Amino acid sequence: MSKHTQDAPTVTSMTVRSAKEKRKLTMLTAYDYSSATLVDECGIDMILVGDSLGMVMLGRDDTISVTMDEMIHHCRAVTRGTHQALVIADMPFMSYEPGVETAMKNAARLFQEGNARAVKLEGGHEVVPQITALVKAGIPVVGHIGLTPQRVATLGGFKVQGKTADAAIRLIEEAKALETAGAFCIVLEAIPSSIAKRITEAVTVPTIGIGAGKDCDGQVLVFHDLLGLFDRFVPKFVKQYANLREIAAKAITEYKEEVESGAFPAQEHGFTMPKGEEDKLES
Repeated sequence: MSKHTQDAPTVTSMTVRSAKEKRKLTMLTAYDYSSATLVDECGIDMILVGDSLGMVMLGRDDTISVTMDEMIHHCRAVTRGTHQALVIADMPFMSYEPGVETAMKNAARLFQEGNARAVKLEGGHEVVPQITALVKAGIPVVGHIGLTPQRVATLGGFKVQGKTADAAIRLIEEAKALETAGAFCIVLEAIPSSIAKRITEAVTVPTIGIGAGKDCDGQVLVFHDLLGLFDRFVPKFVKQYANLREIAAKAITEYKEEVESGAFPAQEHGFTMPKGEEDKLES
């Protein structure tokens, strides 16, 4: 791992867009300063402050209850630890669906208060007006189609999308519409690999896959899934590169045992008074 210096080039929406067909892009979620610092130092292109924080950080059952204030709070922490990666903030449920005015107001908050440098909206044709307005106002936008967690109630659960020919055609059309509206890249979630490949070939902006196969222009995973820190459920498309939960549990258990036995803290973990000072207490 090499630490990035302060003058390292910053990833922007333009550099992401220009990477199409030149190199694979990487994106990871992060929700706090420590994880953002680690992800940034490893050279990941984009950090997504996802509304998935509602589940992996706050213990909720879905992403729908995450608020703007919560998103801004976590964005601030992430951007403090980021110097190279492009920080993208999820726009939470109902922060953009009501219309352009609502979307503009809330995206501005994520920029001005949260220090994000791009926002992500879920949906297809129905969010085109919002994306068009945001891009026109100078706010870079990431699209998101396929399995859209904020709409899980209408999708019938966390299910793969685009499994029929009609559904696949609709996804391709939605991707083209998001590109036309000005999205600089598009997340494809839980889509058959062959359809994700077709979408990737149909648009000139990068596609970022999560459960959408290897032919996307890049990939995204949840930080806690990649490191094995969240075990409530593990989607099929997740590869766990480590099991830090198991390692952490072992360390915590060892700490507990050493405190109870008196082995910790040892002498080297304490402090002493300067020579002669303690003798004065006896005089």
